[in-house]
Amino acid sequence: MENDPYPVKTRSELIQLILSLASEVKNSPDKWENNDLSSYLKAMASWMEDMDGFYENLNKPSPDNASWSVFADILMAARIYE
Repeated sequence: MENDPYPVKTRSELIQLILSLASEVKNSPDKWENNDLSSYLKAMASWMEDMDGFYENLNKPSPDNASWSVFADILMAARIYE
């Protein structure tokens, strides 16, 4: 069994995740730490700099070549990452 908190393997699945995130931040901005574009993008960049620890905790290697799944991890983490 795969240990993937946001299982995204295809472009279509990533698109659906992005649309879901857009709806969530619009309808429930209080659930997001980074609920404006500027802070979200800064959090995304910060999380990417530190993402090795995330994958280490999942017992996975940190990716050198990002997949759709990695991009989904980045989007999800940026909602709350400081």
